[in-house]
Amino acid sequence: MLESVKSKRIHWYDLTVLNCDWFLPPATYRCFILKRLDFQNKILRVTCIEISALFTFQLTRSVNSCGVVWWIKNGGDLATSQKKHQSVQPFSPFWFTVEPQDTLAIRGNSAFLNCSAHSDAATPAHIEWKKDGTFMSLVSDERRKILPDGTLFFSHVVHSKHNKPDEGTYQCVATIENLGSISSRTARLSVAGMPRFANQPLPATARLGDSQVMACEVNSDLVAFIRWEKDRQPLELSTRLIQLPSGALVISNASETDAGTYRCLVENVGSSKLSDEAELQTVPGNLREHQLEFLVQPVSVTKTTDASVLLPCVATGYPAPRISWMFGDKLLEERYVLGGGSLQISNLTEADAGLYTCVADNSNTTIEAQAQLTVQVSPQFVKRPANIYAHESMDIIFECDVSGSPAPTVKWVKNGDAVIPSDYFKIIEDHNLQILGLVKSDEGFYQCLAENDAGNIQSSAQLIILDPAGPTSSAPRDVVASLVSTRFIKLTWRQPAEPHGDELTYSIFYSQEGTSRERVVNTSRPGEMQVTIQNLMPDTKYRFRVVAHNSNGQGESSAALKVATQAEVQVPGPAPNLQGVSNTPTSVSLSWDKPLTGNGEILSYKLYYTDKSVGKEQDIDVDGQSYSMAGLKKNTEYSFRVVANNRHGPGVSTEDVVVRTLSDVPSAPPQNLTIEVHNSKSIMLRWQPPPLSGQNGKITGYKIRYRKGSRRSESETTEGTQLYKLMDGLEHGTEYSFRVSAMTVNGTGPATEWMTAETFESDLDESRVPDQPSSLHVRPLVNSIVVSWTPPENQDIMVRGYAIGYGIGSPHAQTIKVDYKQRYFTIENLDPSSHYVITLKAFNNVGEGIPVYESAVTRAQSDPDVDLYDLLHAPYTPVPDPLPMMPPVGVQASVLSHDTIKVTWADNSLPKSQKVTDNRYYTVRWKTNIPANTKVKMVNTTNLSYTVPDLKPNTLYEFSVMVTKGRRVSTWSMTAQGTTFETTPSSAPKDVTVVSKENKPRTIIVNWQPPSEANGKITGYIIYYSTDVNAVVHDWVIEPVVGNRLTHQIQELTLDTTYYFKIQARNSKGMGPMSEPVQFRTPKTESSDKMANDQGKLALHTLSLGGSGGFPVHAAHHIPPEKVRRTVPLLHCMLSFCLFLCVLSDRKRAASKSSNGSHKYKGNSKDLKPPDLWIHHERLELKPMDKSPDPNPVMTETPIPRTSQDITPADSGLESNPHLQQRRPPTHPHVVKTASIGTLGRTRTPMVVTVPNAPDVPETSKMLEDVDSSYEPDELTEEMAHLEGLMKDLNAITTAP
Repeated sequence: MLESVKSKRIHWYDLTVLNCDWFLPPATYRCFILKRLDFQNKILRVTCIEISALFTFQLTRSVNSCGVVWWIKNGGDLATSQKKHQSVQPFSPFWFTVEPQDTLAIRGNSAFLNCSAHSDAATPAHIEWKKDGTFMSLVSDERRKILPDGTLFFSHVVHSKHNKPDEGTYQCVATIENLGSISSRTARLSVAGMPRFANQPLPATARLGDSQVMACEVNSDLVAFIRWEKDRQPLELSTRLIQLPSGALVISNASETDAGTYRCLVENVGSSKLSDEAELQTVPGNLREHQLEFLVQPVSVTKTTDASVLLPCVATGYPAPRISWMFGDKLLEERYVLGGGSLQISNLTEADAGLYTCVADNSNTTIEAQAQLTVQVSPQFVKRPANIYAHESMDIIFECDVSGSPAPTVKWVKNGDAVIPSDYFKIIEDHNLQILGLVKSDEGFYQCLAENDAGNIQSSAQLIILDPAGPTSSAPRDVVASLVSTRFIKLTWRQPAEPHGDELTYSIFYSQEGTSRERVVNTSRPGEMQVTIQNLMPDTKYRFRVVAHNSNGQGESSAALKVATQAEVQVPGPAPNLQGVSNTPTSVSLSWDKPLTGNGEILSYKLYYTDKSVGKEQDIDVDGQSYSMAGLKKNTEYSFRVVANNRHGPGVSTEDVVVRTLSDVPSAPPQNLTIEVHNSKSIMLRWQPPPLSGQNGKITGYKIRYRKGSRRSESETTEGTQLYKLMDGLEHGTEYSFRVSAMTVNGTGPATEWMTAETFESDLDESRVPDQPSSLHVRPLVNSIVVSWTPPENQDIMVRGYAIGYGIGSPHAQTIKVDYKQRYFTIENLDPSSHYVITLKAFNNVGEGIPVYESAVTRAQSDPDVDLYDLLHAPYTPVPDPLPMMPPVGVQASVLSHDTIKVTWADNSLPKSQKVTDNRYYTVRWKTNIPANTKVKMVNTTNLSYTVPDLKPNTLYEFSVMVTKGRRVSTWSMTAQGTTFETTPSSAPKDVTVVSKENKPRTIIVNWQPPSEANGKITGYIIYYSTDVNAVVHDWVIEPVVGNRLTHQIQELTLDTTYYFKIQARNSKGMGPMSEPVQFRTPKTESSDKMANDQGKLALHTLSLGGSGGFPVHAAHHIPPEKVRRTVPLLHCMLSFCLFLCVLSDRKRAASKSSNGSHKYKGNSKDLKPPDLWIHHERLELKPMDKSPDPNPVMTETPIPRTSQDITPADSGLESNPHLQQRRPPTHPHVVKTASIGTLGRTRTPMVVTVPNAPDVPETSKMLEDVDSSYEPDELTEEMAHLEGLMKDLNAITTAP
């Protein structure tokens, strides 16, 4: 192809994204994609070849709702030998190569703040500096000046107590004349003050082997300049000698060489300063017990990511303490702990943030100290703003997405000046900049600046307003408003007299009367000469003008057309000043004022309220302007809105008001309290918070009550986030009872049952390693080996866990460590038919004991994975001792919620009080009944009950329990079963597809699959569709689907229109999430058969259905009465035939009726409030309406067939809506489009009225087969009465004068 045009001019362009606009290359050029230039596909190389035809270029790869469209970024000369075209101004590279950084300066010394900018402009960028947001004047400043590269130089920094001219926040601004300006990130210049010692070293004595701290505290900004000397010689730090963040020196495991004279000094800050000298003496350690105490405790600290932190912790006492650290309730590895016990963490991440606990234990007592580590993340760009080409009067959006912790704040700057939000500059989605109605002065550089406590960043983008090139089109002709409503206006026009091009696109500029800035709407495709302007204000005057675009750009404007939207009448406006306040934990008082525009007497108000933890909206009728709502959940957020009603119906809703009910004392005790005897003097308690429904507020702490025997109890408290407590200082060989209760700011809630444990008579020996485990058993499978064992025979030696080693031919390939309570383990991911050697060792803090060895050969791949032994003993149970424990009895599974089941049991080996007083514990195991997911889970507890969390909803689980006491193990108990409750679906329907129905271009078929996580039996679906994918959910049209059907037809759509479809599944608990929108465009034209059929349809002037409960339906065109009379016999025949089909269908269904094949819809009509209009697509039935007082409603057209009162999206169930429970006869709809106001109190869009029409026989039969229902004889009688009433109404129309 290139050879055929090798004599033509060829140009290439790099293209980048620009919203959803069209790119028209110069006339006589055609463009082809050559290659991608970057991995994100954001820049393409496009080749433009000179030919004789105009070509409109648009990429088809869809990324968002409008597809990705590419615009010129850099281009060559567009001149040809025949014609000279104006070049498009390229974007100007302009950015900072160096930006200022936070700096600590020394008083009297020099300082630098670096800044340098790059550009391709002929003149270099001019650099200026701001201090604390104000430009600096440095003309006559001898001490501060800007260097040629833009750096701000301080010859000597000035700083005193009352004069600090140099300290502050700095920012450099780079400017290129006639182009624009950009601003750098901000940087803080701090000045180190004079060294001042708050604490100095003091003489001290250290016992050999113990720890000691030498204090040295200076002002915080000088800690980095501290160093230590011993005997006036520099002291070299090590893991034993560490310097704390405060500057203090920690000496751990003191030796005789540590004795000497110590001092600290601050240097490199101008003049150095020495502290007082202090002598450290070492003395031999005595064997007298002395109290365990902290010398230094950790303090809460805030750091940024990638930094390092040192959490100090130094303790002293005899016996010498052992220091360990816990992160939450997880024990940290010792490799993070420095000498003396301080914790060092390098390269911090967000995951390192949390509560750290330093635990000092010397076998006599245990002490703890806690500190909170907060890790901040500096802002990072997720999406940077991009350069944009645009024309005047367009609307554009600069996108900027950032991440960080705390959440960064975003502000925008244009040419170095802050962008102030207004009617035309808007910050949307908290971080994007939208500019409405562009003017030439909007050109320049725009910057997104993001900042949080950890730092700030900036990124810039350029906006260029394009000028037209070459001959442009003349003005479009005959611009008229063909349709005017309250909130939209439809415009039509004719092609310009001099288009200067074949295919034109059009821009419609409009503005509210009295404003100068214009908004713009573009036609969706070339040659289209009509548009609907939406989202206008009612009863407001607007100016409209239309401009045509050809390949050379924007042409002449049409004359301004002034049009006023219609006034919104009849229904009330929003009720102002809606306020809500919680008076008690279960009630909220609400009040509001009368609507400013009531449009008549206000009859009542409807108060809508939503429990935000559930999401289902409910309502209540209120007569006055206040209401006190009781019976609410404690400490729960509720949203409220109010809708006023007059004789015309519900009005406009207020904005939502969110109120949280007051907190209260917890109504439930903590869960899963476990007691573990630690040693002869301490017991560890662990628990879980009360269930969320019983917390009734933020848990501020827990109260632990304990008693010895039957004595009076004592209490201790913990913080709200601490879910464990080590009770130390207890007496050995003594029985203690414990119970725990949760606390809020309101008080203390109920406590758990008393639980009892007895401290050991003496502590287990940990001066030597454990003995060899007394037995080891292995059982090979195909890809795993089940290992079980019994503990060492000598149980007087402490065992802290077991180490399992395994490998092919050698046991040293892999090592796994398990808890000391565990008695079996499954080694997984092994190779089939392989010989493995396995070793097991018990270990404690001294080391690992003597191993015991076993070997096993995994089964061949052809062997079955599950045999009879698995079914009876899954997982493997260790061989019990000769005198096994009796298994627990009376196992019961009580379902608490959709994800929680409480398992309880009894132990016949306990006394009648059923109190655990020894070291026995229970193992609870559970699994689902799903064959594909037979993995067993287990947990240990010392209680006679356990609440199993994190289960799957609507799932059957089996539970069993066994008891372990020392080496004695029981068999598993009998199983108990429980099925978790249903909950709302947690995933959306999947595989949503939309296809056009054959020979019916106005009808589409939606297909889908059930959600992956239905969480119960699906009882129905709701289909949402709209022509605007960004419309709020209340403005989407709704199609309910009853039952578990997976396909649905939607009829009477507008041709050549893009629709978006979403689906929501429902079960007995409510609605699940919506699926992602699926786009579908209806065909451009109808088939010839369909068009002929449509031309033969009857258009009725006024049709009244349902007797006195009928409603008026207005046709789009008037038909003479004589023509109506001529069609009456035909209508009678068609309706009679429809009745015959109903009878035939009923007999057919009665003959083949089954329990799962019918749906009955029943409801009491007296309980139904008449809606504006209900159209039931499932049964295609018209329901009675209230008559509107307006005899001539406005006629509108819209591509969305919209009902006036749809089902409330996402929160109204199908069964809970009485309108959807009425019976609906199958009819064939004919659509007449009208206008209406208000949907459940919100502003309404035009709706359609579905009028029954006589169908052809094949289509009717097909529809009757699709209806998922059956009729009883009395139901059929009622349906026949409906049809007879319809025929009487037709007769009345034809005989009317």
